[in-house]
Order: sequence, then structure tokens, then C-alpha cells
Amino acid sequence: MKSNYLLEALKLAREAAAADEVPVGAVIVQDSKIIAGGRNNREEMQSVLGHAEMLAIEAASKAIGSWRLNDCDLYVTLEPCPMCLSACQQARIRKVVYGAKDEKGGAICLGYHVHSDQRLNHRFEVVYEPMEECSMVLKEFFAKKRGKGSTSA
Repeated sequence: MKSNYLLEALKLAREAAAADEVPVGAVIVQDSKIIAGGRNNREEMQSVLGHAEMLAIEAASKAIGSWRLNDCDLYVTLEPCPMCLSACQQARIRKVVYGAKDEKGGAICLGYHVHSDQRLNHRFEVVYEPMEECSMVLKEFFAKKRGKGSTSA
């Protein structure tokens, strides 16, 4: 069964693609309600911090008035990079669910398991919930980029 929250994140990923950004979207859920979302905007903002997860975390913190998101879950279309997974740890996220693996940049695939590191003061659940649409939006985006002769991501 497809997660409605991942489907909402996918809408944000498609917005990113329409803005010529790598199509990744994220939403943060508290008490079964989406309280924040974000989409990649690194090119638009010319900021390395312009990842969907980082923007969603920042928006959620503002929405609830606290940097501690310990009763919140993050749903993201692509496996978080090490920076984003570490931000989830720092924000005290309860759970991360992602819809597509990132073999070359994803924290889990690369072996950065900050979510379960016993040396850290906060641990959280990470769940891979495969959703073909999350992979397809990325594949289509990069196929289109290659068709234009671009080699940068």
C-alpha cells in the first residue's frame, strides 16, 4: 500500500522538477497531520543546504515553535544523504520513511547509520518503503537532463 504521506512528498518532488531542481520532496507529520514540507531548491537558492529534508525540518520547527521534533516523522521521496540523516538525528525526528534508494549518495546505502548509532544521544527508526513513482520522477528528470547535454546534478 502506498503511503499517502509519500504521495504528498512526491507532489513536492514534481514541483522541484518543474523548477529544474533535482526532484526530491519531503513532508513532516505530527499527530497524523502534515505540518511542513520542502522540496529541493539548491539551484534556486544557490545553497548546499537546499535539500528537501533540511527545508522541511526548518519549516516544521517554525510551525511548532521548537527545534525538537521528537514526535514527528519525516517522509521523503529519496533516501536521505548523510547531512540530512544527521539533521534528522539532531532534530530528534522519531522516524524517517523514504521511497527510493540512493546507491551513490544515500546515508543508509553508504553505511552512515547515525539513526542507530548507540554512541549518539538520539536514535530513530528508518524505513525504506519502495515506491516506484519516487524512482521514476528522478529517472525521468535525469534522462531529460542528459538529453539536453547536461552532465551536472
